Amino acid sequence: MKIRVCIAGVTGWAGSAVARAILASETLELVAGLALDHVGEDLGTVLGGKPLGALVAPDLAAALGTPFDVLIDFTKPDSVKARARQALAAGKQVIVGTSGLSAADYGDLEAVALAHGTGFIASGNFSITATLAKHFALVAARYLPSCEVIDYAAAGKVDAPSGSSLELAEALGAVRPSELAVPLDRTHGYPATRGAALAGIQVHAVRLPGFILSFETLFGLPDERLTIRHDAGNGAEPYVAGVLLAVQKIPGLKGMIRGLDTLLFGAADSR
Repeated sequence: MKIRVCIAGVTGWAGSAVARAILASETLELVAGLALDHVGEDLGTVLGGKPLGALVAPDLAAALGTPFDVLIDFTKPDSVKARARQALAAGKQVIVGTSGLSAADYGDLEAVALAHGTGFIASGNFSITATLAKHFALVAARYLPSCEVIDYAAAGKVDAPSGSSLELAEALGAVRPSELAVPLDRTHGYPATRGAALAGIQVHAVRLPGFILSFETLFGLPDERLTIRHDAGNGAEPYVAGVLLAVQKIPGLKGMIRGLDTLLFGAADSR
């Protein structure tokens, strides 16, 4: 049987790209979608294809009238948590690509998933190359004691750091907190310029016109440096393959998997 999918943000930049890929899939079926625009219009027509007989819904409550297995959410940070909670409590599997949630938010959602016997996959970045950049950084962190993360995004991005860099920093900190030659409380001048300390890792968020989304992990040893960097382009296609992989893996999952790298390579302590 095909896995039946509902997409929140189905007309958006990433959601529409994922939706079109599901329409072309032989193992997945797009049966519902949520959006703030095109409400009440045929979902297939809105996506530029043949009519599906399913209408764009204004919210999850309306979409729950259509049987589906997995909710994919590519919306906004201020709404994603409540919608994910609602879906998990309704017995749906959930995949979240929206950034802006905290570690505490993920902990809350994991508790909801476990309480209802449902599964939850969240990743700050579903790009395969971004996932590899994170994985390689976590491998390097086992051998290199000092690192910092620089997060680049467009001027209008409202969350800082991006979900990719937040997830990366928390994972690096779980491997080991970065060693600082000068502790932050002994820094003279303007300590805030040293970035934000997230899980023991200094993170610097840059928001300027001309950037799309990039992140880099800088490692330093005496007389040598290592930089592991990922740069994204304008299109949403790089994120599609990772999302489709997550959809195929999520049936039967109970609890949470955070990070596409965890889905591909296992937990950090097994690397």
